[in-house]
Amino acid sequence: MNKHILAALTLTALLGHAVAADWKVTADWLKLPEGRPQMGNQHGDIAISSKGEAYVSVMDPKAGVQVYGPDGKWLRNLPDAPDDFHGFVIKKQADGEFLYGPRLGAQTIVKLTLDGKKVLEIPASAIPEEFKAKVPKSTKKNDKGEIVPAPNEGKSRVALTGMDVAPNGDWFVTDGYSTSYIHRFDKSGKYLKSFGGKKAPYEFSTLHKIAVDTRFSPVRIICCDREKLRVVHVSIDGDFLGVVASDLLAPAAIAVQGDYALVGEIRGAVSVLDKEGKLVARLGLNDTKGETGNNSLEPAKWRPGFVTAPHGVAFNAAGDIFVSEYNRFGRVHRFNKL
Repeated sequence: MNKHILAALTLTALLGHAVAADWKVTADWLKLPEGRPQMGNQHGDIAISSKGEAYVSVMDPKAGVQVYGPDGKWLRNLPDAPDDFHGFVIKKQADGEFLYGPRLGAQTIVKLTLDGKKVLEIPASAIPEEFKAKVPKSTKKNDKGEIVPAPNEGKSRVALTGMDVAPNGDWFVTDGYSTSYIHRFDKSGKYLKSFGGKKAPYEFSTLHKIAVDTRFSPVRIICCDREKLRVVHVSIDGDFLGVVASDLLAPAAIAVQGDYALVGEIRGAVSVLDKEGKLVARLGLNDTKGETGNNSLEPAKWRPGFVTAPHGVAFNAAGDIFVSEYNRFGRVHRFNKL
C-alpha cells in the first residue's frame, strides 16, 4: 500500500469520528490570470473576506496582494499593495471591512480597505526600545582578514511576522523573527503594552503568527511557537495560560473559527484542534523527505492534497480550509468541508 495512504488511514483510526475525511481536497481550484504562469514568490499569508474572496500575498511589486473569487478565478490585484506582507488578517467591523498586517521588509503595521487604500500605518518607532533587539556585530571578514561592519550594526530592530485584531479593535502584533514579543495597540494605533519574549514564563522561540481566540470569554491569544513545536495560550493582558498542543511539525500559522483552531505546520501538515487542544483532523500530511519545510519544491512535483510548507491558513464562512505555502512559485490549497 502507498505509504501516504497508509499514514492517512492510521491517523484516521486514531482520530475517531471526526477525521480528515470531513474535508475534501479540491485540486487545481485556483485559476491564475492570463499571462501569469505562477502566482509568485510566496512568503506571506491568505485571508478570506465576507464575500468569500481569497486574498493572497506574494513578494511581487506588481501583484503583492492578489484576489481570487470563491470559485478560484482571479479577480484583481490590489493597487499599491505591499509586496512584503508576511502575515495579515481580514476583519469586518462596524465601519467596514479591512485588511491588517505587518510588513516584513518595511517593518510597519498597516490597515487597508479591501480595495487597497491605506487607512492607518504604525511605524516600528511606536514600539519602545526596551522590547527591540539589537543588530549584532558582524563576524564577516574581507580578503585581508578584516571584519566588515554589518549594516545598522548595533541599532535596534524588529521583525514583525503576524497579527490579529480583537473584537474591541485592539491590534496584537508578534515580533516573530526577532524578540518573540507581542505588541498591543488600540484601534487608533496607540501603543499600549508588550509581553512575551524568550524568557520565563513564556520562553518563546520564533513566535511566528498569532490569532485572537474568540472561543473563550474573555478572548485569548493563541500563538504558534514554531521552534518549540507548540501552540500556546496567553491572555490579552499578557499572562501565560498554558500549552494548547505540543509535538507539532513546527506550527507557523493559525486561524480560529467556531469550535476549531486551524494550524499550519511548516514541516508538512495542517491540523484542526478543538477547544481543549485535541486533534480533530489532520490534512495534507506529507512525510516525503526533502519536500517539506522549504520553498523550493517545483510545480512538477506537487501532489494534490499534500502540503509542503504551510505558511498561512484560513477558513471561509462554510468551513472550507485554505492553505498558502512558503513556496517560491506560489501555491494555495483548498479543502472543502463536507
